[in-house]
Formats: sequence, C-alpha cells, structure tokens
Amino acid sequence: MSFLIRVQLPDRPGTLGAVASALGAIGADILSVDVVERGSGLAIDDLVVELPSGRLPDVLITAAESIDGVEVDAVRPYAGVLDTHRELELVEEVAEEPAKGLAVFTEGVPKIIRAGWAVVVERGKAGVHRVTASTAAPETRLVDPPWFPLARATVLDGEDGWVPETWRELGTELAATPLGRPDRVLLVGRPGGPMFRAAEVARLAHLAGIVSVVLPD
Repeated sequence: MSFLIRVQLPDRPGTLGAVASALGAIGADILSVDVVERGSGLAIDDLVVELPSGRLPDVLITAAESIDGVEVDAVRPYAGVLDTHRELELVEEVAEEPAKGLAVFTEGVPKIIRAGWAVVVERGKAGVHRVTASTAAPETRLVDPPWFPLARATVLDGEDGWVPETWRELGTELAATPLGRPDRVLLVGRPGGPMFRAAEVARLAHLAGIVSVVLPD
C-alpha cells in the first residue's frame, strides 16, 4: 500500500538521503519526492512510499524521525505517485475545450496540490451551489459559508461551524481560491491532513488565475 508522508527536516545536504535510507531499512520503497516549502533552514517535503503488505504506517513515522531534526507532519494513504509538475499540461487541457474546462480543471487540481478532492461553487438564486466537482468530492451541500464570496486565496478553518460534520470527523484541511471572480470559488479538501502551507495556497491561486483567463463566464 502507498502512503503520502509530509516531513519537516533540516535543509542541509544529506538529510533527505538519510531519511530515504531509514525508510529503506524497514522495507519502504520511495516512489516520488516533492519539495513543498523551504526557508529558515528547514524544508517541507512530501514523499510517496510503498510499504510491504502487513506493515503498519506507524513504522514510517518511527523510521523518518530516527534521523536527527526530522519531524513527520502527517501520513495518509495515497494512490499513485505525485503529479505536481503538470500545471502546464492541465492549463493546455482547459484551453483546448473551454466549455468543459471547469470540470477538467477541478478534476486535475487535487493531483497537483496533493488534495483529496476539489469542488467549484457559485452563488445562485437558491444560495451557494456546486457547479462541478472532482471524482472523490463529498456530496455534502454547503449552506451559505461565511467566507463566500472570496476575495483572495486562503486556508480555511476545518473546524468552523459551516464545515459539514463528516468533513470535521475526517480531519479535513481546507483551502480555497477565487476562480476569476469572488463569487466563483474553488474549494479543495485534504481529509486527514496535512495542513495547507502558504506556498501551496500561493500555487493554487496562481494556477487558478491562469486558468480563469480561458474559462467562460
């Protein structure tokens, strides 16, 4: 089974290699690595690793944190490998068929920013309603979230009162960004964490800004 591990580690040569060796020692196979954020002597990296059947994910935490200065922020099941560098490909897919672009974009975003799902919401006569959603998005309806309309990309508190109970029970981390205008918003969820970092929100906003140019109103 594959897992996504987010690790915080000292930003110095050899540290990531030491983590890789520690994971290899317990039989974990690293499928892909992506740098999330760097600064102040620290790096935040996402690793997708495969564990042999019968091993519990707790061993990943123990192995990674056996390296001095390394902390594991989160571990969660993950299908496939990280696909975080296909922004241009996704933009091109949207531009090829703008009429279907919103659905294509919403389906592709979770793979790029390591989220579990994405939905696009707008305000209609009956209030906020879903326009499109990715395959894994929950069916739960949002009832007039207080942050809507949204002026800029932001992290949302997953424990706020507007958040559906099922999302809170799963420990869903949330982020959102306007899609061309404040009353059309892309909401992304990451059940079980980890929390969205500032660099990830900035990346989401940048991608949404590019795509919104070719999306129909």
